Amino acid sequence: MNGKTLIVVTGPTAVGKTALCLDIAQHYGIPIINADSRQIYRDLKIGTAAPTEDQLRQVRHYFVGILPLDEYYSASMYEEQVMDLLDTLFQQSDYALMSGGSMMYIDAVCNGIDDIPTVDDETRATMKRRLADEGLERLCEELKVLDPEHYAIVDRSNPRRVVHALEICHMTGRTYTSFRKNERKERPFRIVKIALTRPRDIIYERINKRVDQMIADGLIDEARNLYPQRHLNALNTVGYKELFTYFDGTWTFDEAVERMKGNTRRYARKQLTWFKKDPNITWFSPENQSLIINHIESNE
Repeated sequence: MNGKTLIVVTGPTAVGKTALCLDIAQHYGIPIINADSRQIYRDLKIGTAAPTEDQLRQVRHYFVGILPLDEYYSASMYEEQVMDLLDTLFQQSDYALMSGGSMMYIDAVCNGIDDIPTVDDETRATMKRRLADEGLERLCEELKVLDPEHYAIVDRSNPRRVVHALEICHMTGRTYTSFRKNERKERPFRIVKIALTRPRDIIYERINKRVDQMIADGLIDEARNLYPQRHLNALNTVGYKELFTYFDGTWTFDEAVERMKGNTRRYARKQLTWFKKDPNITWFSPENQSLIINHIESNE
């Protein structure tokens, strides 16, 4: 260890990470490294609750609004880029702060991720075309033949996961499973993981209010502008998916909003389940800023 500390603040959506992290960042005079996989895209401001212009002025943020919607990105790319950034940030301060709710991105930085080969453009284009022409079910069947071990555990309703595994199979001639070693990488800095929580009914109430606020802030127009690009993986996201179905005429507006709230609550439960499996996380209420600062500094 080199006396440097990465503070990781995570927790379910709408729990209150943004406000707390602004305070922590200002306390230590450091920027915030965003760990939300959708806030990385520049056209998803309202629907991802991305930092506002005022918040961006208060504290410098990295990995917010840096990518076009059609650009490929992965947790392994995020790991590499954040590790490079930390080399620079730790020259300026003993502390760095990463915050977000994307579980795989946080794990990639804290524990490392398997060295999966980068998919070449030709293979990616071929598989994208096959997904459109043949459909997800057909590709799942192919994965079952080529890599039955990964087929047994992959989320078969997630086209990105299925297609990526097939891309690796076709490009390398090996199974995707053969690259997954799940070996934890040692980091040359201390990691303090903090997760925020509230009573579940309060989290659900905050989610419902956030969705209503997003609608008031212009989410309908934002989603309508993105509708022609709905096939992109970046838009396979709660909030946009439901509104696209409303635009299709399948649901009423009220149905779409209720589905948005329900799916966000479901995602929050998934996040909580994931984080509770991590023994290195310490849980706090968002209001306990002084306790959180003491915890960070008492672990030195």
